[in-house]
Amino acid sequence: MVAEASLAPYASILFLIALIGVICVVMLLLAHAVRPARKGDVKDSTYESGMPAIGDARRRFNVRFYIVAMLFLLFDVEVVFLWPWAPVFHKAATTGEMITTAGGQPASAGFLLAAMTVFTLFLVVGFAYEWRRGMFQWD
Repeated sequence: MVAEASLAPYASILFLIALIGVICVVMLLLAHAVRPARKGDVKDSTYESGMPAIGDARRRFNVRFYIVAMLFLLFDVEVVFLWPWAPVFHKAATTGEMITTAGGQPASAGFLLAAMTVFTLFLVVGFAYEWRRGMFQWD
């Protein structure tokens, strides 16, 4: 009885996930059944903006492309943490009331600002380190 009550809020989400899965399978099967069956060298060749393909598509890339992609993800995650923090900080700063943290401890607007400052400072130090190492130069 307790297990059923705790899963009740997730029933609609599970139903939506199952419905999306069924729709995807149906769309794939319909696309496979309705598609034209014409094949040939011209149909099976690659198409790159009307130009013939030059070289192999599986060539190696410089590792800097991957490093820049990882750095983008690293610094983009900061926004994910700032987004929920901003309204909580705004509420604490404008009303002056204490916010209860996940650990049950009260936190003031000053504490929230200091915590986000430390978090941002870590990211700025990482950004400066990468800049000094020349990660953003494309020589």
